[in-house]
Amino acid sequence: MKFSESWLREWVNPSIDTAELVAQLTMAGLEVDAVEAVAPAFSGVVVGEIVSVAPHPNADKLRVCQVAGGADGEVQVVCGAPNARQGLKIPFATVGAQLPGGLKIRKAKLRDVESFGMLCGEDELGLGEGSGGLFELPSNAHVGADLRDYLGLDDQVIEVDLTPNRGDCLSIRGLAREAGVLNSMPLTEPSCAPVAAQLDDVFSVELAAPAACPRYVGRVIRGVNVAAESPLWLQEKLRRSGLRSIDPVVDVTNYVMLELGQPMHAFDLARLQGGIVVRMAEQGDQVELLDGSKASLNADTLVIADHEKTLAIAGIMGGKQSAVGAETRDIFLESAFFDPIAIAGRPRDYALHTDSSHRFERGVDPKLQAVAVERATALLLEIVGGQPGPVIQVESEQHLPVPANIILSRAKLQQQLALTFEADVVSDMLRRLGLDIFASDGQGWSCRAPSWRFDLSIDMDLIEEVARIYGYNRLPTATISASLPIAGSNERVTALSTLRQQLTGRGYREAITYCFVDPDVQKHLSPGLESVALANPIASDMAVMRTTLWSGLLPTVRRNLNRQQSRVRIFETGLRFIPGHEGLEQQSMIAGAITGSRLPERWTNSREAVDFFDVKADVEALLKQGHSFDQFCFIADDSHPALHPGQCARIERNGRLVGYVGQLHPRLQKVLDLGQPVFLFELLLSEVIESQLPAFKGISKFPEVRRDLALIVEETVSAEALCNTVRQNAGSYLIDLKIFDVYQGKGIENNRKSIGMGLTFRDSSRTLAEEEINAAVESVVSAMKEQFSASLRG
Repeated sequence: MKFSESWLREWVNPSIDTAELVAQLTMAGLEVDAVEAVAPAFSGVVVGEIVSVAPHPNADKLRVCQVAGGADGEVQVVCGAPNARQGLKIPFATVGAQLPGGLKIRKAKLRDVESFGMLCGEDELGLGEGSGGLFELPSNAHVGADLRDYLGLDDQVIEVDLTPNRGDCLSIRGLAREAGVLNSMPLTEPSCAPVAAQLDDVFSVELAAPAACPRYVGRVIRGVNVAAESPLWLQEKLRRSGLRSIDPVVDVTNYVMLELGQPMHAFDLARLQGGIVVRMAEQGDQVELLDGSKASLNADTLVIADHEKTLAIAGIMGGKQSAVGAETRDIFLESAFFDPIAIAGRPRDYALHTDSSHRFERGVDPKLQAVAVERATALLLEIVGGQPGPVIQVESEQHLPVPANIILSRAKLQQQLALTFEADVVSDMLRRLGLDIFASDGQGWSCRAPSWRFDLSIDMDLIEEVARIYGYNRLPTATISASLPIAGSNERVTALSTLRQQLTGRGYREAITYCFVDPDVQKHLSPGLESVALANPIASDMAVMRTTLWSGLLPTVRRNLNRQQSRVRIFETGLRFIPGHEGLEQQSMIAGAITGSRLPERWTNSREAVDFFDVKADVEALLKQGHSFDQFCFIADDSHPALHPGQCARIERNGRLVGYVGQLHPRLQKVLDLGQPVFLFELLLSEVIESQLPAFKGISKFPEVRRDLALIVEETVSAEALCNTVRQNAGSYLIDLKIFDVYQGKGIENNRKSIGMGLTFRDSSRTLAEEEINAAVESVVSAMKEQFSASLRG
């Protein structure tokens, strides 16, 4: 934001120079980007008046003027400006004047006519681009006054770069507050007293979107003279703030915005129909804006409308159809509070960025609207005249922001800043910041933040404010100490980092893919599940929310294969989005994909390709991290549409579906243009991380005994069924069970197989007797014969 130093000093005038003021603001967090003089150096220029104008005898385009204002009385000046006329007051550079660029004014002859000075335009004084004519001064300008003093040109324009949380400083009032706080000085504020209504005229206002616009203030003013000229002081303050003068009504609304921080707008009352309605736009609504552009509105855009048409994009820009023009006689002056969230991002939707939107996006004081209307009314009556009606204020109190109540601990303040403050000093700082202290004792302060400070919500915010006001450069250099209690660790939950480390150790690399995926890929992976479509996708192949993490992993595998990376092992953790009867369900998942050779290429390694059991082993390694692996089971399943019917298993935990593991269906492998088989897994993360509490068991002092069994069973009998039967019948002394051999071939009947199983027994309190072990083994063999018609292999 740009502002004039002299304007700031009208509000608060500390006895420090420009350099110190700039340093103060920067150290307080309001970084100053630039400081520039309002006008370049020049001297000897006064307010002159053209007493008479006569044609030049030897040049058609030159005129001979008699000019008053110099120390020598009336003098003759030859001038070629087209707007030179009798009675005009202009800058007059007298003989001996020094102008910008090193030009010195001397007595001269132009086409044989003497000239004693120079009449100046804005560009010649470095005050603007100019229009080829003289700089016309107000008719009440004092003739003979030094131009620098009359225009207040011994001034600086300061530009500050504000962080988004300091929207309160996007005004002279806000900056003056800061300067006043830093220098312990009160503000000299202009009068914003209510202006008495002279008419009973009102214009109805309806808040159809109270959450986005909880307060709207308006006023009818009739009989204004838009043809009046804005006073020079107003034009100069706008110019020094980077705004040009347009007409007095617009100038006043811009002035109040810069002065108080409240953006405002004025409508031509004659162009409004019925009343004001603050509502959300209808999709596709059209509005022609003040800059001449046309906008097609989205349904999430807040607008100001009347009963027939859209008048303005709320908080951003007004419409051309209802703008104040040369024919305007009656206006409706408006001032509103908009929720920053309702305005944020909307200017970018329409390729706009205005001074109003810049402020509304960052937050405007919700108590400022009526004050701004009264201030603008007083200025308008002074400049353009007119008769005001009563102020109309419509609000939804439940949607207005409530200032935060904050408790500041004295001990925490001292601990954070390594400095002890007197209680009165801190109280004075907080009051100067505008906080209401409603309780104070030896422990600290209970405060309420002012309405204009949206960024004050917790105690650390107040500690930062105390540090700013005291001065960061005055704080002692000290090591901050703090109590850092160790947070409790829930041992019933396996850390996600543990799962990541496990997969990384098994050769996987973590991938991070978008939640937005290609609808063509997704419909093949989840054909029976409707995907959530994005309203405004960033690309056609990122148009829906993923229902499975495979939607991102498989294209990643394809990308790697297309770049000659034939061995790929990747995993991802993230959300999938499942539509349901109760809305969109977000589920945390962990998924992986492998393809290529089982081992990295090396002269000692074989070139065997991965298979189903490789990916199953990886999943088992994950499930074992939670000390509850015995609760999981793998069940052959051919129902998953994306997986190979013969190489697919669903994973259950105590009967609950946890996920799937298997080979990608060959049909999908071809559709997705994958040149080799890919094996996948996907698990519900909540089920994987749920763990059992580890329990300590001492190391037994007694020996363990192992018995190996070779059982011949039907080919269709699963290893899981065999192991379950062993555990159920081997007794409490069984501590380990392994399948160490599977054999089919010579000596084994067709459709049968030989399974080698190792059973390990041990008791922690004594050495087991041979009879006990034999009994356990016989119990297992009997159960195997009964359930599976098994026989011992000879």
